[in-house]
Amino acid sequence: MLFRQIGAPHSLGTRAACSRAVASRLLRPQPARSHSSRIAPASAVAASNSKPDYSATAMATAAGNSVKADLEALFRAAIGAAFPALPDAEPMVAACNNSANGDYQCNNAMPLFGRLKGKEGAPKAPRDVATAILAALPENGVLASTSLAGPGFINIRVAGDYVATRINNMLQNGMGVWAPPLPGPYKRVIVDFSSPNVAKEMHVGHLRSTILGDTICNVLEFCGADVVRLNHIGDWGTQFGMLIQHMGEVTPGGLDAAGDQDVSDLMALYRASKARFDAEEDFKLRAREAVTRLQSGDEASLAAWRRICDASRREFNAIYSRLGVTLKERGESFYNPMLKDVVGELKELGVAVESEGATCVFVEGKEVPLIVQKSDGGYGYASTDMAAIKQRLEGEGADWIVYVTDVGQAEHFGLVFAAARRAGWLPKDEKSLEPPRVSHVGFGLVLGEDGKKFKTRSGDVVRLVELLDEAKSRCADTIRARREEAGEPIDEAELEAAACAMGYGAVKYADLKNSRLTNYRFSFDAMLDLKGNTAVYLQYAHARIASIVRKSGADPAALLAEGGQVELKHPKEVALGLALARFPEALEEMLQDLVPNRITDYLYSLSEAFNQFYTECKVVGGEEQTSRLLLCEATARTMRKCFELLGITPLYRI
Repeated sequence: MLFRQIGAPHSLGTRAACSRAVASRLLRPQPARSHSSRIAPASAVAASNSKPDYSATAMATAAGNSVKADLEALFRAAIGAAFPALPDAEPMVAACNNSANGDYQCNNAMPLFGRLKGKEGAPKAPRDVATAILAALPENGVLASTSLAGPGFINIRVAGDYVATRINNMLQNGMGVWAPPLPGPYKRVIVDFSSPNVAKEMHVGHLRSTILGDTICNVLEFCGADVVRLNHIGDWGTQFGMLIQHMGEVTPGGLDAAGDQDVSDLMALYRASKARFDAEEDFKLRAREAVTRLQSGDEASLAAWRRICDASRREFNAIYSRLGVTLKERGESFYNPMLKDVVGELKELGVAVESEGATCVFVEGKEVPLIVQKSDGGYGYASTDMAAIKQRLEGEGADWIVYVTDVGQAEHFGLVFAAARRAGWLPKDEKSLEPPRVSHVGFGLVLGEDGKKFKTRSGDVVRLVELLDEAKSRCADTIRARREEAGEPIDEAELEAAACAMGYGAVKYADLKNSRLTNYRFSFDAMLDLKGNTAVYLQYAHARIASIVRKSGADPAALLAEGGQVELKHPKEVALGLALARFPEALEEMLQDLVPNRITDYLYSLSEAFNQFYTECKVVGGEEQTSRLLLCEATARTMRKCFELLGITPLYRI
């Protein structure tokens, strides 16, 4: 049988609410066919008959399932029951763009109609397909109502009790129950990010890689992955010959007498040596000889190299400490002993071949090859990246490797990944989500307010430390003025902590809220605005909620211990509840394309939903006080989790 016999189509207007008529004729639950771990919550399967339990409690308390995933489970069952001849049909559920139409929408009718068209007994119109799906929906406690719109769109309203159960479950068991599963069977994930160069100061360009990578790591860890945060610093190469040779020539007593004081100002050292390298041919020759000595293991050269690396490391770690970012350093030098063998293996496999004296990997469709060994026998970035990907897959056992660099390196990593596939280190299908998997997370430039590359007035690249100092200083001035105006005492230590949290958070959020693929304009005035989608606005919103709970005199933990629960009755309570329940979906969307702005968009929309709720619903006083205080607590917890994932410290008082 192609599909279930369909009764007469419902007579429904475009936005007519038909669900109650349909609900009275709902079929008994149909077993969900095997698709993935997300079809139906494990706890929803009744042991006596092995049929899914679609009750509000069973669906809402299954760890990791989002509202969207629960709806997909229902509509997957309905489509399978209505059209058994299409076992591969997947539900197409999405949030409604216009909340006046519904909370979600199922958009399968037209695609399924197209597949069935011309077959015996096929539905006459997409609307008939939608009607059959509605008729086949299993009994459940998730849907409040459904309605048909246009040619067959199914609009969905989610039941308030189901949403309230999700929120109460989170309040009792923590935000972890809302952590969605990873987008594939990944246990160990390596994220390569930040990656500054030794002897150079971190600048605003390193900001994007550092905070994007940190947020990606935070979300992966929250969702259960074992994450290795690697900092692939530039600690090897020809520039060190230049630095070491200059140090030896300007230090009284030569290189053997050089100490930590000779690397105290690395930027001055780098600029001076670079100027000589560009202007003096004799010095350039000596610098190249210094590289050879370093690579040959000359002890004096290695000692100087270590001092330079240690001095850079101290500066890097000071920045990471301020940003609250943790990384495991693994520089280019780590892979040096592996380069010869890796290139040899690529040759043996026939992946790498000689071309004009160099050893190259040619990739179909690409004009420029990946050069894994230069014509002079030396190795470059490509050699190191090939050794790194092999070591991370075989030595670290990575299921997924994520590289966070600027978009300008996308072609390079495309060649590296293609070479690894040709070598058999990665699956042949580059679109496969099966491990091992690799992803390049590219990002655009940071521009000044004039739309040009962000630089100082003198034309230098903006130092990251100066940018953070400025953000902190401005926030300290704002908080101090606010407290002086309110006549509140000023605790300098508290002010310092608040200014750091707000200032550094503002810098991070201003970057993360943009699509990572685009360039964005850096503006202190815009990022520190008290209105709109800024970290400062959201910090004030969170502090306001904390103040509401604090001034009520109630303890949320005590309310929960006494059996207090969230109940969603007022329309604004329902809207806020649904906004809270959509938290897992924001993370699912973020993980799909590794785009942190999905979290910032969600956080801002949640704060807007809370503002509308608080404007219309009295929290303290009245019969609803316990429920509404717990709804405030749920909002504050969810905001704090978003802040945590974004690497921002929340403020309870400003």
